[in-house]
Amino acid sequence: MQTWKLGALTGALMLVSSALANIEEDLSTVLKFGPRVAGSEANEKARAYFEAQFQALGYMTRRDVFTYPRFDDLGSDVRVGTRTLAGRALEGSTGGTVSARVVRVPGVGTPENFRAVNVRGQVAVVQRGQIPFLEKARNALAAGAAGLIVVNNEDKELQGRLGERTELPALAVSSSTGAGLRNDERVTLNVRVRDGEVRGVNVVAFKSGVTRPEILFGGHMDSVLRSPGANDNLSGTAAVVEIARRTATTPMAQRSYFVLFDGEEDGLRGSRAFVKENPLLVQGLKAMFNFDMVGVNVTPLNVSGESRLVDIARQAAQIAGSSPDRGGSDQAPFAQAGIPTLFFHRGLDTNYHQPTDTLADPALIRATVDAALKTADAALLAVPAGR
Repeated sequence: MQTWKLGALTGALMLVSSALANIEEDLSTVLKFGPRVAGSEANEKARAYFEAQFQALGYMTRRDVFTYPRFDDLGSDVRVGTRTLAGRALEGSTGGTVSARVVRVPGVGTPENFRAVNVRGQVAVVQRGQIPFLEKARNALAAGAAGLIVVNNEDKELQGRLGERTELPALAVSSSTGAGLRNDERVTLNVRVRDGEVRGVNVVAFKSGVTRPEILFGGHMDSVLRSPGANDNLSGTAAVVEIARRTATTPMAQRSYFVLFDGEEDGLRGSRAFVKENPLLVQGLKAMFNFDMVGVNVTPLNVSGESRLVDIARQAAQIAGSSPDRGGSDQAPFAQAGIPTLFFHRGLDTNYHQPTDTLADPALIRATVDAALKTADAALLAVPAGR
């Protein structure tokens, strides 16, 4: 499904004073909205802000709407006396509240581990590792546990998937939270979940009359639950919008599409939907450039992807490169469709998917844009359309 917003000149002029911004303003404005989980109010506020940016620059914008199923944690925890300890439901877990004793199971939750203790009717606590979460849950059920808590091996929130629906309230907690759960202590396990449909929305920007672009610049706008997503991936979003700013009055704008994908964190949902719904446009591309986590210099700027594009980036912009890439971001559906892709990234920082992902360096984002534009100019000369 597609909905349209036309960036008419009069509308653009009205937006200039409030909408034309720079990277610093992009970061400070959008971070105030909070975590941009697909389908959330913060996600919509960010989308509206960036639409205004594109329109003020004279671009037309289009909203591509798609839907997909998603498992949501609505705020799960474990209560010990007057203390409430945060956790996250394992995807596939059933919801429910269990008040019972803690039984610390030695090890990672193998059948042998469960045979060493009596968890019947109680809340079993096991360590992460060695076997899949689903096996831990199945073993807990077989042993008669009423609930399961999996303790991470790091002091970080754990996002885990069972892989299939399991009739057991199952919660994941950090290592420090797990260390505070004492054997035989009475707790209340609250697993609050929802299985439902999410409405995702991609923002597509282009100049009037451009229907067969040669290059697509993309990055995902959504973040994960509880994470403001400054580096992952407001930095990449800001890079795409900055490229649109710099090229707005140049020939590059007449050869480009700019796409802010939604639902990347839920499995590349937005980019998959775009490739599926726009086959002729996609097959006409010479290249797709994707930007993800370019605001923290964990490693120097790196590119990965189609070997010719990697070589061009090395020569034109002196970027370190490797190919092929791991395919973990929005370039993957384009590569699977046979389109040359280039993935710009700076590595995973320690705040990845954490509430502390609040900082991105505008200078690093600008340097990424500089390199991308040099590479794009060279690539449009060197790479034939499609494959």
